[in-house]
Amino acid sequence: MAENGKLTLLEPQVLARLMAQPLMSRFPMEGTISGQHKSPHRGSSVEFSEYRNYVPGDDLRRLDWRVFGRTDRFYMKEYEAETNLRCYLMLDCSGSMSFAGQHGSKLDYAKRVIGTLAYLVIHQGDAAGLVCAGESSELEIPPRRTPTHLQLITDTLQSAEAKGTTNLVPALHDLAEKIRPRGLVIVVSDLFYEPEEILSAFQHVRFKKHDLAVFQLLDPMEMKFEFDRPVRFVDLESSGSLVTEPAMIRDQYLAELRRFLELVRRGCSEFKADYKLVQTNESYEKVLGDFLVERARLAATA
Repeated sequence: MAENGKLTLLEPQVLARLMAQPLMSRFPMEGTISGQHKSPHRGSSVEFSEYRNYVPGDDLRRLDWRVFGRTDRFYMKEYEAETNLRCYLMLDCSGSMSFAGQHGSKLDYAKRVIGTLAYLVIHQGDAAGLVCAGESSELEIPPRRTPTHLQLITDTLQSAEAKGTTNLVPALHDLAEKIRPRGLVIVVSDLFYEPEEILSAFQHVRFKKHDLAVFQLLDPMEMKFEFDRPVRFVDLESSGSLVTEPAMIRDQYLAELRRFLELVRRGCSEFKADYKLVQTNESYEKVLGDFLVERARLAATA
């Protein structure tokens, strides 16, 4: 999916289908304007939450006179305040994301996911920002709500390259501390990092009361390891390489991969972070559609 040598990030037909379901936050947000996401503060929206006792100085218009007639006591109606969302989209630009099998590179797939999410967030009136975690530093575009800002995000995605070692963990720790107020952080990465360190970063994000969603992106070749002849494996994040007979290490490789994936999945579950294992041969539209539907269900029951 390329046009004039450039990756097609936004497909109008895909966007039109996905826009039917807004991206919701699982947890209360603290925005600056009215919106569709729950806030931790009480407000005066149309969604009733609960009653509380009257305190002198309260707005008498929110007294429930029917309850007073039944109980001879003053009770105030409390409502859920609703606010807007700041979404931080984090792209892993380490060398391992350049791996490309039959279905294109992991980086290109990640760019489509992030570009589409940025469009959906801004289209629904919320703010989207971008963090590209590269070899030694990260490029950060603060969240904004304007169409020109969306263009800045897509232009930046087009020029992003995967090279060197990952700076994802330090970037997550930094973002967890910098975000004011609560926000939604969406990470798209292969997560090729020590699992204890990546989970510590996820825990930090959640400890700061930010909502977190993680898309772990792998190529089917990485998942199946179906090589039938001696192969030279090159470390895409360093200059190292290894020549080996795949059949001799396949069982051990798959066992270690399963252990790694299970550690990440369980850690995300423990921290109440969304976790999606995605392969590059899957339709990104279906992946995002399922994600949006599941988020809406969880937000409605929160």
